[in-house]
Amino acid sequence: MDLEGSERNDKIMNLLLEAKEGEALTDEEIIESLRQSIEKRNLNKVLIIPPDFTRFHSNAGFITNRYYHMLKDQGCTVDVLIAQGTHGPMSKEQFQEMYGDIPFEVMSEHRWREDTIEIGTVPGEYLEEISEGTWDEEVIVEVNKRVMDPSYDLILSVGQVVPHEVIGMANHSKNIFVGVGGSKIINDSHMIGAVFGLERIMGKDHSPVRKILDYGLEHFLSNVPIVFVLTVTKASQNKILTHGIYIGDERAVLENAIAAAQKHNIDFVEKGFKKCVVYLDPKEFHSTWLGNKAIYRTRMAIEDDGELVVLAPGVKSFGEDSDNDKIIRKYGYCGRKKILELFKENQDLRDNMGAAAHLIHGSSDERFHITYAVKNISKEEIERVGFQSADYDETAKRYNVNEMKYGWNIMPDGEEIFYIPNPALGLWIDKNRFHEM
Repeated sequence: MDLEGSERNDKIMNLLLEAKEGEALTDEEIIESLRQSIEKRNLNKVLIIPPDFTRFHSNAGFITNRYYHMLKDQGCTVDVLIAQGTHGPMSKEQFQEMYGDIPFEVMSEHRWREDTIEIGTVPGEYLEEISEGTWDEEVIVEVNKRVMDPSYDLILSVGQVVPHEVIGMANHSKNIFVGVGGSKIINDSHMIGAVFGLERIMGKDHSPVRKILDYGLEHFLSNVPIVFVLTVTKASQNKILTHGIYIGDERAVLENAIAAAQKHNIDFVEKGFKKCVVYLDPKEFHSTWLGNKAIYRTRMAIEDDGELVVLAPGVKSFGEDSDNDKIIRKYGYCGRKKILELFKENQDLRDNMGAAAHLIHGSSDERFHITYAVKNISKEEIERVGFQSADYDETAKRYNVNEMKYGWNIMPDGEEIFYIPNPALGLWIDKNRFHEM
């Protein structure tokens, strides 16, 4: 264990805790770092902002639970606001599985179209500069009203730093401005990232979207007592392995977490994938809106004319809400060039830029083939949105997830495939194709 602390005054301690090479942090080590992060603070009311069930493997559930009990033992009032972004609300069963014995009544869902207020604007001139001229419209910044509630002595923003298709590396200010942000900044940020190009962004710091959110944090939330609690994790046989935890209110906390995530969550493979098989756990993935992480995170490793097979037994819709579902069904994953043309011509896409960006991200631009094997959507519906369709039972029998191991596998007929059991926890890159990170 490597523990570092940099104290600026008697109330703020930035903590960086990393496991030794090849090891993971113990629960006791994590708990001690959490204790140290709040021990010198005089707290009466605290808001914790952790992720929803789609980030189950972030270890945010354990961390939030421990914080909750520590703070309650100190006599604090503790509220929990779920950073679900555009995702649907957590069920009671999901909440209990992820967050343990925290009372369900303590939790508030974030309604991204209703619960937010405007707190500032990022100017168009700045956008044009940081996006290399690909975007020049201002961005209105919105957050959940609770973030601006002055009665909170402390806001703990908890979540995992991991490669992400919109911002480069997830979390930190993204947990605030997207996780509990409003429709304008969510839509704009996703479209800006899509127009700039996700393959120029994923796995990197200082993307245009990251700079937008950094701007918002510096200019509009500098007086809000937010402390970020960032993790770097992987999963092995459904066990969460936490390689690092990074706590503080300085950007250096994010930068240290990014360096660790680039080490643990990016796999530079020796050769491209002719065929890649990805499994989507039905407890986590119920829509292609979420399930398309299988596409985002593998696209830089798939060969031209290769195939991505997505085993998705729990996927039963395209969008996470009815509005986005309708847009996906209407336009389909028809490629970046076509969506940008349609974006200029159709107001519903301009009104729902997050959905337009999602359609760009979810297309291979005809470079490789995407096959979805699902149980709960018809073959015709899958093909209508631009994917190939395969029978789930037949595909799952051929690619048995209980028999395959992560990485390269040889099928009985000699076919070589690369198997990924959870695409949300990493990024795969053919080092022969993409040299610079």
